[in-house]
Amino acid sequence: MATRTKPGEGKQNVTLSLDKELLARARVYAAHHGLSLTRLLVETLEERLRRDANYEAARRRAVARLKRGIDFGGPTPTIPREDLYDR
Repeated sequence: MATRTKPGEGKQNVTLSLDKELLARARVYAAHHGLSLTRLLVETLEERLRRDANYEAARRRAVARLKRGIDFGGPTPTIPREDLYDR
């Protein structure tokens, strides 16, 4: 069971410098979606970080599969390299 933190515990205020037009648009967007500006920023950051973590995990799995190679179920060919190419 997850433990709940008390309101404000584990949180820290930050100061952002935003373009006035961007801030105005963000406020309208948040209000339109029933969110506070803080909640909008938190959800956006969480989503971006989650996507990045998912991408990195997928990349690690893909690299591991490439290193393992693909087993096609047949015997491993033991043909000498010289026999593969006519030179």
